[in-house]
Amino acid sequence: MRVVAFIGPSGTGKSHRATWVAKERGIDFIIDDGILIRGNRIVAGRSAKREATKIASVKCALFHSDDHAYDVKRAIELYKPAAMLILGTSEGMVEKIASRLEVGPINEKVYITDVASEFEINQARSTRMQQGKHVIPVPTFEIKKDFSGYFLDPLQIFKRKGKGSYQLVGEKSVVRPTFSYLGKYTISDYTVYQIIEHVVSKIEGVSRISRFRAENHPDGIYIEMDLILIYGYIIRPLLRKVQEDVSEEVERLTALNIKALNLVAKSLVIDPNKVRNKIEK
Repeated sequence: MRVVAFIGPSGTGKSHRATWVAKERGIDFIIDDGILIRGNRIVAGRSAKREATKIASVKCALFHSDDHAYDVKRAIELYKPAAMLILGTSEGMVEKIASRLEVGPINEKVYITDVASEFEINQARSTRMQQGKHVIPVPTFEIKKDFSGYFLDPLQIFKRKGKGSYQLVGEKSVVRPTFSYLGKYTISDYTVYQIIEHVVSKIEGVSRISRFRAENHPDGIYIEMDLILIYGYIIRPLLRKVQEDVSEEVERLTALNIKALNLVAKSLVIDPNKVRNKIEK
């Protein structure tokens, strides 16, 4: 296996440029902060950016845990990549990662200064220091299930091909890990309920919510609701609209990943406005 190291101090934009560096060298597999990435998908490992402290994050990035290292080594044996790009903050770090994953010696070393200007590096450092933002070189939809409740932003990367012409290199995700915050935050179930109640109140055909239950898990939130519907509306498409509107708004406002939204049409009521109109006629 051909192993290429991509080296640069923390916060200088390595993850931001990892996909481009890999494409330029015909590499499909990337090791970055504890995860093995193939193309636009995470195939093994766990992100160091999910750790609660900076020390735990460093240990995760170095595959300190035997179980973590074994998980990624199994994936490497399964996919048998011809080449791999390993990201690290120093030569010692990438060599240690290569050793832990048993992928052989490093054949080439690329430094952040080889692919980014001093201005771009300083700009990346400023963003890291002031906003605590980190980049993961996979699309947002790919990591959303693993970062439920974190702040995620999609970031599309383009490469200039000529005057007025750009090529989409790939989509990355911007996250603010737990250890970059000044403290912890909690979104209560009642807050989620209030958001959902507001959304549901605007959907024609739904009278009210009669029962609400939410369970928060590391991979996302599970919601169950009983609804009182208004007689005369086709039930299945109405419930589908409730699911779509509620999921979109809750995820937009809270960054929570909705794993399941189970609805039950509990009963029907007659719209009093329709009854009144019939009487008047």
